[in-house]
Amino acid sequence: MLHKKIILVTLLVSLFFWNCQDKKQKEITVNESIETSINIDYATGFSIENYEQYTILNISNPWPNSEKNYSYLLLTKEQSAVSTFNKDDYDGIITIPIEKMVVTSTTHIPALELLEVENTLIGFPGTDYISSERTRKLIDSKAVRELGKNEGINTEVLLELNPNVVVGFGMDGTNKSLETISKSGIPVIYNGDWVETSPLAKAEWIKFFGVLYNKSEQADTVFRKIESDYLEAKKLAQNATNIPRVLSGAMHKDIWYLPSGTSPEAQLLKDANVNYLWQNTDSKGSLALNFEAVYEKAKDADIWISPSYYGSYEALEKANAHYTQFDAFKNKTIYSFVNTAGETGGVTYYEIGTARPDLVLKDLVKIAHPELLEDYESQFFHPLQ
Repeated sequence: MLHKKIILVTLLVSLFFWNCQDKKQKEITVNESIETSINIDYATGFSIENYEQYTILNISNPWPNSEKNYSYLLLTKEQSAVSTFNKDDYDGIITIPIEKMVVTSTTHIPALELLEVENTLIGFPGTDYISSERTRKLIDSKAVRELGKNEGINTEVLLELNPNVVVGFGMDGTNKSLETISKSGIPVIYNGDWVETSPLAKAEWIKFFGVLYNKSEQADTVFRKIESDYLEAKKLAQNATNIPRVLSGAMHKDIWYLPSGTSPEAQLLKDANVNYLWQNTDSKGSLALNFEAVYEKAKDADIWISPSYYGSYEALEKANAHYTQFDAFKNKTIYSFVNTAGETGGVTYYEIGTARPDLVLKDLVKIAHPELLEDYESQFFHPLQ
């Protein structure tokens, strides 16, 4: 009997030993695999490092003049179960693909739809701003919860939803709601698409979402099509024989704000082959000028693009009678995107424009060179009412 017990103990010890050995062989230790990187051709605010058994998502410059960099370790469920890592080395450990997500900007919605994962969206601050019909159906069916305002997210509801990740954006890195969420153990990733300085760089952030859903290949395919269509429209615009002079922006109080020559908006106008009158300025952000400076330079501009939030000539004149002195006002050649909105008032351009610069560029080419896109129907920009 004693002999049998010794044999049984020996077998159990052996099984335990081999199980430990097997587990040890399966364990993944971070930084031991060979790195490959997903190509990011335009965007500068994020990078993706693919290793054999895990992925690292790096975020840099998520808001203007930011010196903060973030690093997130991405693991599949299988990898997470056998991985060893130091949590202090990362700003978040995220299991992919994401099953439940909260985003905080309408510019994030098109990426989810283009990757066909909008059903994972469970919460959004300010759902009325969302214009997409597909996502509105989810909102109407209560699949997407209202979370208040971005600067003051209803953290109680969000914590109840318990998403896998919250994709936020920050103007300066101080958002108490996002800090509270992060401290609760829910990873928060800052998306800096809006800081990028070119239209295609902004659009390339679909790859950021692609890696979170294990859909990097699909994200790359979608972006390549957008890039191709954009470059094709840019090439077409070079065939124009007439180069119109263009004004943009409008007054806010006593200051006229308009895009700097280094902005994505100015890049779009340049690629549409127009003479944007401030295209040679190199200031960061918007230009802030007085009325006299703008009028002197642009009183005879052929086209006026995006006169702030004004949707009609009547509203523009009511805001400032001096607007009527511009030739573009007299000739009714002012174009705006503010009148293209979803059923709850969300402006479509603010949602889709970042993800689809190819459509924005075609709109501008249609305005400036209608003979080149006779059969094209504008998506965002239309004549002022």
